[in-house]
Amino acid sequence: MATKWKLDPTHSDFTFKVRHMMISNVKGSFTDFNVEIETEDDTFTHAKATVTIRTNSISTYNEDRDNHLKSADFLNTQDYPIITFESHAVNNKVTGDLTIKGITKVVTLDMDFNGTKVDPYGNTRAGFSFEGKINRKDFGLTWNASLETGGVLIGEEVQLAGELQFVKESLQ
Repeated sequence: MATKWKLDPTHSDFTFKVRHMMISNVKGSFTDFNVEIETEDDTFTHAKATVTIRTNSISTYNEDRDNHLKSADFLNTQDYPIITFESHAVNNKVTGDLTIKGITKVVTLDMDFNGTKVDPYGNTRAGFSFEGKINRKDFGLTWNASLETGGVLIGEEVQLAGELQFVKESLQ
């Protein structure tokens, strides 16, 4: 019997950060994303997760930078409106196929299952935290600029993190 879990977007976030000018990090998030989980039981041992992220929802709290990230130099949101992730294995790590700009690579992220609780309305909720990193160049995100003092404007490593909360939807 399968159990489906629906993302609670008001209690979830998906963030990233990347090195800027080799001296600090720029942080951002995707504000429009969905995660669907199907499990065999409430332990999430054999869970299958499907993630969709709307690339146009990227936000670094700077309109000019966001517009550059949406352009063909980076995410090319016009031609690639969605980033996807399909899990292969879930335990204290989640491994799956990440697709950005039509390029698919297997990635593994650290994940903590924070347990389940029943909310005041009788709904069963589950919480997860995740973090990991990818190399943006692996996904065709290669734009950069050299600095006169040496180094580059944008680091290759993108650190990913998130807090996800789900509501048990139904039994089938």
